[in-house]
Amino acid sequence: MGKLESSNISNLRFFIWMIVAVAIVIADQLTKWAIIEWVPLYDKIPLNAFINLTHHKNSGAAFSFLADAGGWQRWFFTIVASAVSIVIVVWLWRIRNEGQSVLSVALALVLGGAIGNLIDRILLGHVTDFIQILFGGWAFPSFNVADAGISIGAVLLIIDALFFSGRQE
Repeated sequence: MGKLESSNISNLRFFIWMIVAVAIVIADQLTKWAIIEWVPLYDKIPLNAFINLTHHKNSGAAFSFLADAGGWQRWFFTIVASAVSIVIVVWLWRIRNEGQSVLSVALALVLGGAIGNLIDRILLGHVTDFIQILFGGWAFPSFNVADAGISIGAVLLIIDALFFSGRQE
């Protein structure tokens, strides 16, 4: 395989991971738009015994951490998400030649989730959460597609660290 052909494959890999991230952003923003349009704030629509659709505004981070901090957290989380997104794009670019699929998909999911929630913070001043999982008498805090992408990406990062990255072939 020639150098140009190898470069094209590497660039294609990077492009594919960017498409994964953009797909998360689009799915996240479309579902949030639908919730904002059709579900009144704080309403719950049971889908089954385990899942509710809700409509919540979260001005904090995960589990509403710092939600009542007075407003500075919006810009703090905006800066953090922007910095993390830049680091992930550079990281994906640097590993595009290495064929690290698990790591790459993990980073793409985290990137898409970070950008999805970043858009909310910039445009709305909060993140719209709408999926609530119920288990027995316990309700998991509401989340969204971006949060799911970040969570799945984080799990894949752990799996990659434990079983794939840094291992000799």
